[in-house]
Amino acid sequence: MLTRTIERIGKLDREVMAKTQARLDNLTKPQGSLGTLEEIAARLAGIVRDPFPSVKDKVVVVMAGDHGVVEEGVSAFPPAVTPQMVYNFIRGGAGINVLARHAGARVAVVDVGVAAEIQHPLLLGRKVRPGTANLARGPAMSREEARRAIEVGIEVVWGEIDRGADLVATGDMGIGNTTPSSAILAAFTGLPVDEIVGRGTGIDDGRLRLKKQAIARALEVNRPDSADALDVLAKVGGLEIGGLAGVILGAAARRTPVVIDGFIAGAAALLAARLAPRSVDFMFASHVSQEPGHLRILEELGLQPMLHLNMRLGEGTGAALAFHLIEAATKILGEMATFSEAGVSEAL
Repeated sequence: MLTRTIERIGKLDREVMAKTQARLDNLTKPQGSLGTLEEIAARLAGIVRDPFPSVKDKVVVVMAGDHGVVEEGVSAFPPAVTPQMVYNFIRGGAGINVLARHAGARVAVVDVGVAAEIQHPLLLGRKVRPGTANLARGPAMSREEARRAIEVGIEVVWGEIDRGADLVATGDMGIGNTTPSSAILAAFTGLPVDEIVGRGTGIDDGRLRLKKQAIARALEVNRPDSADALDVLAKVGGLEIGGLAGVILGAAARRTPVVIDGFIAGAAALLAARLAPRSVDFMFASHVSQEPGHLRILEELGLQPMLHLNMRLGEGTGAALAFHLIEAATKILGEMATFSEAGVSEAL
């Protein structure tokens, strides 16, 4: 399934984009004066192959999984918080629920690797395994489990698209997951651990040292192959990170725009890009978080964040806020008059 999905990812429709750009250039404003909103509108048109793209159905896919590396003291919170927050998502009480409601979006919550058993009719139970192994001591998961985690994401997002979703956001939950995200970034880029590792949920200096040591040990023990994205995911990644990479690849294969949230979603986007470079064309970066590695990921992907709000929550919160800007871009294109339509004189 993964191979077929990657093969299905196409290119932006440049002919449609040219038509959209021509209209943008003739709207009642100086050319290019709406900046990034115009760029968003043109790329949306190229993604969906419609010179007048619209947004009717938005969904945030929140992937949840646990991490054995918390044994190393890398997090300020215990693993028990992961299932507790999953229930919070389901009940509608988390930050992402509030911001998704504000954006008129629904939230799909997926258990791809929570260590506890969770039963709820609103939960999408797709558990590959109950949490990863401790990546500081050996591989986080098997290669087959890594592939399966990605395929869970593909299956979930295709189900949401079949339900009508035409704009997708990536969200995450997993205590300790900034540690594998940092390890993934280091494995792919060779950047020094000290430059890319942040405080996650707000750890103190002592835990930050433990976190850096755990990541350095993981890279030394596992020797992930930077030319093999599945190897990187299996050795130093996380199940929800793999799931989100699948969401991105699945959305790209179905020509559906996908909004990348923060650092964990960024690590998933980097994985997706290494598996299928064309998938980057279908990604929009919502914001840049306080995690130092997040900006480096966006630079690797060549994506410009829409928002700078000093956020570091995850869950898809930044992506939900970006929904407003993406929808605004479509409104500008579809509702703003051209010079000829408005009877306004054009520039000399």
